[in-house]
Amino acid sequence: MKRFDNQWALVTGASSGFGVEFARILAAGGANLVLAARRREPMECLAAALGAKYGVEVEVEAIDLAGADAPNQLYQRLYARGRRIDVLVNNAGFGVFGEFDQTPYERIDEMLRLNIMTLTRLTHLFGGEMVKRRRGHVLLVASIGGYQATPTYAAYAASKAYVLLFGEALNDEWKKHGVKVATLCPGITQTSFLEVSGQKPTLYQRMMMMQSRPVAEIGIRAMLRGTPSVVPGLANKLTVFLGRLTPRPVQARLAYQLMKN
Repeated sequence: MKRFDNQWALVTGASSGFGVEFARILAAGGANLVLAARRREPMECLAAALGAKYGVEVEVEAIDLAGADAPNQLYQRLYARGRRIDVLVNNAGFGVFGEFDQTPYERIDEMLRLNIMTLTRLTHLFGGEMVKRRRGHVLLVASIGGYQATPTYAAYAASKAYVLLFGEALNDEWKKHGVKVATLCPGITQTSFLEVSGQKPTLYQRMMMMQSRPVAEIGIRAMLRGTPSVVPGLANKLTVFLGRLTPRPVQARLAYQLMKN
């Protein structure tokens, strides 16, 4: 893997799941890290472990990134410390499971702000600096849900469709400036996603479940190559491919049957 010696990487959602794996992979490549998420304690434990094992600098930013001004605050804190981010991993996000009209709107609003607005603003702030320097890497985390309408995850899937199209567009815009952008579109993975979303795992999800480490590795490799988007896992790739051959109303109905508890 490419070495990131003397470079700084910002990983959001770094207190669990994919965020932890992204941090481990980048630290193994020599990157200094800024870990950002709400929960400080797990990030401090991770920071201590990575610093001891790989000899890299690791800083912790405990911040609720769903806050309206949170991306600006994070940028200003890092700028004040002289941290110029060379690798941005926009991983923070969550899903909300349930019938749309029966879901508290406050929860949906928080999800959309984190999944869309925070991701967009952080990419504009840190990615914009990379464009000026004519070098850098950006990884956005979407979902295979972004390829189709998904009842009971209606707003979540729509937010990931935004991330997918946004990332693919930036890949084309920024490659001429030396900045590589990739979008990772995982299927169901062994993380806290289902617990946070409020869904019990279905038979389909248990059968399709991937481990987080190999999925994170696929995402980092795609970022290094500047691949527009990548779907990890043969079964997930097949799902996306077959979706292109299936009428959209049928896709939605099938997704509903597979997702319902």
